Amino acid sequence: MTNLVEICDLNVEATTDSGRRIEIIKGVSLTIAEGEIVALIGESGSGKTTIALTLMGHARPGCRISGGTVSVAGKNLVALTEKQRARIRGTEVAYVPQSAAAAFNPAATIMDQVIEVTRIHGLMSPDDARIHAVELFRALSLPEPETIGSRYPHQVSGGQLQRLAAAMALIGDPKLVIFDEPTTALDVTTQIEVLRAFKAVMKKGGIAGVYVSHDLAVVAQIADRIVVLKGGETQETGTTEEILSAAKHPYTRELLAAFEPKARGPVNPSEALPVPLLRIDDLVAGYGQRQSDGLPLVRAVEHVSLKVEKGRNLGIIGESGCGKSTLARAIAGILPAAVGKIVFDGKELGRNARERSRDQLRQMQIVFQYADTALNPAKSVEDILDRPLVFYHGMDRKARSARIDQLLDMVRLPRNLRHRRPGELSGGQKQRVNFARALAADPKLILCDEITSALDTVVAAAVIDLLKELQRDLGLSYIFISHDLSVVEAICDEIVVMYGGRKVEEITPAEVKTPQHPYSQLLFSSVPKLDPAWLDGLEQDAELVRAYCRR
Repeated sequence: MTNLVEICDLNVEATTDSGRRIEIIKGVSLTIAEGEIVALIGESGSGKTTIALTLMGHARPGCRISGGTVSVAGKNLVALTEKQRARIRGTEVAYVPQSAAAAFNPAATIMDQVIEVTRIHGLMSPDDARIHAVELFRALSLPEPETIGSRYPHQVSGGQLQRLAAAMALIGDPKLVIFDEPTTALDVTTQIEVLRAFKAVMKKGGIAGVYVSHDLAVVAQIADRIVVLKGGETQETGTTEEILSAAKHPYTRELLAAFEPKARGPVNPSEALPVPLLRIDDLVAGYGQRQSDGLPLVRAVEHVSLKVEKGRNLGIIGESGCGKSTLARAIAGILPAAVGKIVFDGKELGRNARERSRDQLRQMQIVFQYADTALNPAKSVEDILDRPLVFYHGMDRKARSARIDQLLDMVRLPRNLRHRRPGELSGGQKQRVNFARALAADPKLILCDEITSALDTVVAAAVIDLLKELQRDLGLSYIFISHDLSVVEAICDEIVVMYGGRKVEEITPAEVKTPQHPYSQLLFSSVPKLDPAWLDGLEQDAELVRAYCRR
């Protein structure tokens, strides 16, 4: 089979703020045959996207291709002028971004944007371009393919917009398509439909692809070969079956082990006390102006009841918009509930955090999804951890300094990080600082709102192990909010499934394989497995899909 892509000894340099040049891609070589899909796998900073962008002759601001060759269809992109590269982009090589919403102009119709590349390159008449676009919409399993192009981006769902971004990439009949984590932001049920559509249209057209991801299970469904990267270097290359079943490199094996965290063992019944640490009765919460019945205009949480026992963990799982994060905010008092009772450690709490005592606030902490926005970028780690020690405990400077060292030790961070600001830390380090701040209050319950969703697989697994260790040492309880079933299984004793603002089922991790509610069955069956044949063999009830999916 002829190679469409040949990358030979590629080096990419980046210039730091101080003007120093560092090599971020170091001697990478790979080939892609015509019609072959190759996945680039690795943690953040491994060079996946940087390598993928060189296939369009592009380097990010502050970066440059400093050595090697990148050839697509016999053309060395490194040697071409920028004008020559521009002719190739969209015609021979196309790109599907991670965020389709950011790729579309909200003020233009979908059709005008999808066919724009045909106008720029003079590939076909506008009428022919529209006909071709409708054919692509149909091939990508989009609803109402004849009319969806007349809509604006905000009038379609996230999964539909991601497939429309693929149509935009495919309209110029490229030989190679780069997919840059295109399903990362999608719910699992939506992800299935998008993956199926991508795979079908690529195979039918014999189009080669580069699929950038850190999710091995997703990659297993679409890639023929996998290239494992770390620190800008290739660690291992092999067919998908070889990598999944007989990985040779220790880092690849670490990635595979981290994908399926070890499930939490059953808690001894004698450890589970009869009086719950937290009890919620008939909670209603939402957004917008209160109506005449006292309820908010938009009710994101509808009459939810649950409990968390001391020393045990509750998982709340569901797709985007199901109300799980709103429920966490209502429990914490950040978003006051409209109706319902919150009883913590035997005492009823005020619905608004302002109505709670300082000690009640101390005992229940929340850790947010994005550490980047939860940490003040202008403050050092020391300042960030200092504040709760003063607010909750009134510690003097010497005691605070000693306690900060203890907190950094507890979350497995070097003590010398205390003087750094968040911008100087990795994603995993920032989330550990976020967690250390919660621990500084000496809480009994920590609400974890999607705290691993923005982290790579290996880093997320390390954070889960840390939470388990801290629970053993400190007797904490967690409410763990996530859309990742494997994470919830790894740390929780009970799992609540939410849909449309309501609790539809409560099960134990042991019952995950046999849920009773139809939505739970659909949700759990949609979680990709480390098996290349999983997607092709997946059969889901069409009625369930129609009833519960917003694809």
